This record gives sequence, C-alpha cells and structure tokens, in this order.
Amino acid sequence: MTTATAPPTVRQRVEQLAGERITALQRGYLADEATAVAALARLRRGAGREAGQLPDLWNLVDVTPLHEPHNGARALSERELVCAEDALHVALTLWALHQQSRREAKMHQSGSRGKPRGVGAAVRRMMKLGEIDEPLRKRLVRAGTAPDLTALAQRLRDIVLLLRRDQFPLDYALLAGQLYRWQQPGGPDDVRREWGRSFHAWHEEDQNAGRQTSGDTATTTDTADATHTDKDAS
Repeated sequence: MTTATAPPTVRQRVEQLAGERITALQRGYLADEATAVAALARLRRGAGREAGQLPDLWNLVDVTPLHEPHNGARALSERELVCAEDALHVALTLWALHQQSRREAKMHQSGSRGKPRGVGAAVRRMMKLGEIDEPLRKRLVRAGTAPDLTALAQRLRDIVLLLRRDQFPLDYALLAGQLYRWQQPGGPDDVRREWGRSFHAWHEEDQNAGRQTSGDTATTTDTADATHTDKDAS
C-alpha cells in the first residue's frame, strides 16, 4: 500500500530555496571564488533595505523555482510569491553581511534537535553562561515587536552585526521561512514563539568550543544546510 506524501508547504519551499542558494554561495565564498565573492558584496549592500530598492539583486534573489510546479504542490498566488521574495531578500542579504570577511567559518549553519541555530538561540549564545544580558534580550524583544518586515530586517541587522563580531552562526534557511511566516496572518506571534522556544532551548554545547574557528566544520554537511524542517532549531 502506497502512502501519499503531502506536498511541501510554501514555507518549507522558501526554506529549501534559501538553504540551497546560501549554501552554494557560502561554499564559493569560502573557496575564494570570484563570482561568489562579488555576489556577497552585492547582497551585503541590500541588508536592511527593501527588496525592490536594488534591481542589481534581482538575479541573486531569484524565486523562479517557486513559480514552477513542485511535487504536486499548487501554484503560488501573487501574494505568496511577493512574501517569498521579500523573505529571501532579507535572509540572503543578512547572511552576506554576517559572512563578510569570515573566510574560514560558515556563518550559515543548519540547526537540529538539541542544537538550535535560530535567532533566539543565537542571541542567548552571546550571553555569558548562566546569565541573562538584558540589553541583548531587549534587542531580541525589539525585533520580535517590529511593526513590519522592513523594521524587522533593520532590527535583525543589528543582531547579525553582533553575531558577526562574535563569529556565531545562524540558520538562514530557517530564518527565511520565519520571515515568510511573519508576513502571514498570525505570523508575528508564531515567529516570536519560535524565537522564545529556541532562546530557552539553547544550552552550552561545548564549554571549550567558544567562538567559531578555522577548524570548525559545523554539525552538518552542505547538503543538510540546504534543507531545514526541524522546528526545534527555531
């Protein structure tokens, strides 16, 4: 007896596309490939800005795969496509800002059960073990209460700059999915809950690991980085 497999949700498709794009660019950037280095520089200029402001990024933030039939999934509406494009734009440009000049470590790393890599966990990881840093916590709260996607992108940019300073990674495929969900009815509440869960779920992975180093190979392969569905990694 054959069991029917449900088609992926729009959010899952956005996460997969973001993971594939960022993984490919990250691999090229770490290998010092000229095209990837140039692409990262272009994307970085879009961090905190609306998607339509920089036509130069249209071929990098490409949602063509979302226009095509996918494993029996329905065609997306115009609204869904716009939300997907905006989510990808924010995720890719923030990753580019995060990865800038980090040539020996992956700033996009997929999370997993027991090892969350989402925004909440990333903010918690910047705090001293066993302590709550109120200014950092308030940055997370401020991002969570952003009135719209533009403000959210700008507030996330401030958090990403701190993560870049401390060389802590983030799951940008997951973030893209959350940014897509944020734009839907009830989405901000759902995303805030995901961030809160990962904030409290994070624990010191390795007291001796500290920040990312040239020897860091993360916990996933490039293939695993390209897809993400584990809610515990929020």
